[in-house]
Amino acid sequence: MRDKLNQNKHVLLLLYFPFYLAVFRYLENIRLEHLHIISSPLDQHIPFIPIFIIPYLFWFVYIAGPGLYFLFCEKEEFCRLMYFGMIGMTVFLLVSWIYPNGLDIRPDSFADNNIFTQLTRFVYSVDTSTNVLPSIHVYNSVGIYLAVRDSENLAGKKGIRYASLITTVLIILSTMFVKQHSVVDVFTGLMLSYVAYELVYGGRAVQIWSSINMVKYRKKEELKS
Repeated sequence: MRDKLNQNKHVLLLLYFPFYLAVFRYLENIRLEHLHIISSPLDQHIPFIPIFIIPYLFWFVYIAGPGLYFLFCEKEEFCRLMYFGMIGMTVFLLVSWIYPNGLDIRPDSFADNNIFTQLTRFVYSVDTSTNVLPSIHVYNSVGIYLAVRDSENLAGKKGIRYASLITTVLIILSTMFVKQHSVVDVFTGLMLSYVAYELVYGGRAVQIWSSINMVKYRKKEELKS
């Protein structure tokens, strides 16, 4: 039993999601008199394209599918993916708490009434336009692509890697084309993913931790002497 627990302790990382969802729901339900409206002049030049609601919603499948694959098939890659996600989502929660923000770029009405606009209305009804900075849609999509690209098992499967890249790009574009995120949200999501990549995949976190431990060790040696 103990061996099985040791072999599958990576599953415990999933406990982060109940914490994240609980805090996110709390932040969403807070009634605030003032929100910092996120905007960019570029937002006004980006058209509303209803069909992009499809890749926007496909994000949920894109996150869950590869996530389950790495959970059961590549434990080390799953851990890196989770560490990457936990960094970004925790930063997102902190930003939402310290700097409450929102958007004012959603269209008031739609020129057409079709399946795509109906899906968009549904998304608007269940997902508020608050707490958007940085975009978790963007951040976690990049995280999935990095995990697929870094995977040893998928190294020789270029089709899957290219498909992951194309899906990531479409999801990022969809956040702007369905007016769920500002260019600012997308840019900060990409910047945060770069920082997290350096920490998780570039080994910077290990280097920082080693440096901290080295400083502590030197201080102990100085006290002894």
